[in-house]
Parts: sequence; C-alpha cells; structure tokens
Amino acid sequence: MENCSVIDMFCGAGGLTHGFVLEGFKVIAGIDADTSCKYAYETNNRGAYFIHKKIEDLIAEEILDLYPHGHTKILVGCAPCQPYSSYNKKKGKKDEKWRLLDEFGDLICEVKPDIVSMENVPDLVKYRKGKVYSDFVAKLKANGYYVSSFPEVYCPDYGIPQQRTRLVMFASKYSEIDILPPTHSPDQYRTVWETIGQMEPIKAGGVSEKDPLHRSSQLSELNMRRIRASKPGGTWRDWDKELIATCHRKVSGDGYVSVYGRMEWHLPSPTITTQFYGFGNGRFGHPEQDRAISLREGALLQTFPMNYEFVAPDKPIHLKVMGRHMGNAVPVELGRVIARSIAQHLRVHLQ
Repeated sequence: MENCSVIDMFCGAGGLTHGFVLEGFKVIAGIDADTSCKYAYETNNRGAYFIHKKIEDLIAEEILDLYPHGHTKILVGCAPCQPYSSYNKKKGKKDEKWRLLDEFGDLICEVKPDIVSMENVPDLVKYRKGKVYSDFVAKLKANGYYVSSFPEVYCPDYGIPQQRTRLVMFASKYSEIDILPPTHSPDQYRTVWETIGQMEPIKAGGVSEKDPLHRSSQLSELNMRRIRASKPGGTWRDWDKELIATCHRKVSGDGYVSVYGRMEWHLPSPTITTQFYGFGNGRFGHPEQDRAISLREGALLQTFPMNYEFVAPDKPIHLKVMGRHMGNAVPVELGRVIARSIAQHLRVHLQ
C-alpha cells in the first residue's frame, strides 16, 4: 500500500509485522519491552527497526516522528494477553499487565493514527465484567473512531492450522472496517499433517543437523512412559494408574485433560502457547514420535515461514526464550488477514 506506514506496538518477534510486510505495507518500526526479540524482528522484516521501550515510557511525539509526512498512519498491536486468558483465570492468577491495554488506548488517542488494529484473546471482552475492554472502546469512540470488533475469529477459517480463537478489533477515522470473510470451510482446514508432517524425525531432546530450531525438549523417564502410553487426541485418563500425576487423580484435576496429550494429524493443532515445547504443558505431544513438538514445528503451526530466523547463528538457543517469542506472536497468516482487511478499507476511502 503506497503512502501508508505501519507501527507495531508489542511487536515481539514480528508475527503481525511480517503479515503486513507480506501484504505490501511499509512497516516503519516495532516497539517492545523485550529486547531479546530484536534479532528476529529486524532480520526478517527488512526496513523495519526494533525499538526497545515500554509503552508506559512512550510519548506521542516519539511515535508521530516515526511516520513519514503525508502518509496514512496505521498503528497495530497485541497487548499481552495472559491477563485475560481462560488458563490464568482458571489458575486464579493475578496479572497487572491488563493496564497495558489502557496505556495503549491513551497512546492511540494522543497519536491519532488513521487506522488502528488490535488482536487479543476473546475473553478480553469479559475481563473484569467487561469493563476493561468496554472502557478501551469507549475511549476510542470518544475520540472520533469507528470501532469494529470481531471477538470470535476462528483461525482455521483463514487457513491457519491451529484451533485458535482470537479477538480482532479495528478502529478507523473513516468508517467501520469489515474483516475479510473466511477462506476455508471445515473440510478445508489446514491440518497438523499438512504443516509439519514432512519434518525430519528427531528424538526427545534431539536436534536436527539441518535446522537448529528443529529441536525438542528432553523427557524424563516417567514422561517417556507417559507419552508412549498416549494416543493422538487421547488424555492421561488412557494411562495405567501409576502413570497419572497425583494432582490429576483429585477431583480438582479433572479439568486439565488436555495436558500430556498428543496432537492429531488430521486436525488443526491446539492453540500454540509460550510453553508448547513441553509435553506436560498441553496437547503438545507429536502425533507419532515420542516427544513434544519442536520449536520449528511450533513456529510453522504459528504460520511463520520455514526460513524465519529467530536467533543469530552464533547464539545459543533457549527453549524458554524461543517458546515465548513464538507462542506470544500473532500468527503470520492472521496478520495477513488483518492487513488485507485494512487494505480493502483504505482502497474505498483513499481513492
């Protein structure tokens, strides 16, 4: 899109940015508090540079100075979603990061970009009885924005091989923005097999000689017995009693049937989280091999291209850090859907 410039707040490793880049948008910069994302962000998104800064420390003038004069200003982002996740609510966790959404709203109203988009978890609309999100929307509307909210965007409907449901919000100075209609029906959903079925076999704790990111975590002897007893789509209830964790034998553990599970080849994967590399953290077991999925496989299920670089060649690869970069990302293909929806809107209003 000519004469349109994008800035990505909470950019992380660049999933949302990369979707815009692939759709022909000029992305000026990504801003994030996690400096470890800098290499992946800048290496894969040429021309966009990484700014290490917390949103609380940003002022509107810093953002405005980044946009070229006369360009349509687009501001996108995904405020950290852990505070609003059903997992954290089930665990009873408290997280003050929800305040970042309020900070984002204030920044939008000070910068006054032409177009805004935010991606987050659907439970955001229920958080604190809906007040956090409704206050955010009301703030934008009070500043002249048309706000469109799509709280139930199901990723497989757009060719993303992951059973991930996301909230997508658009705000525009011109009119409401419609998200593109789904591109895939259920019988066309991309599957785990289509996405990672041709990856080189590796063992638990193993690393491919061809791709250092195709590595899986070690499994203890007990977890090796557990994964061997697991079947695709099954649960720990399929195991012999001595393999079941003590916490799951209690009534309170009945709600966590998706941990220690294998994916199924013929379906999209479960939602990729920041801990997808751990067999015990969800249904992240490989459908056939006795291991959790690898870092590269997680990135592919997040629709990052195979050649997306997450770490410099001479740097060590840490599962926890890479899991955070990949799991926190907006799936690249969802980024493309968001970008195409904005492009369609702008073609109508900027003729």
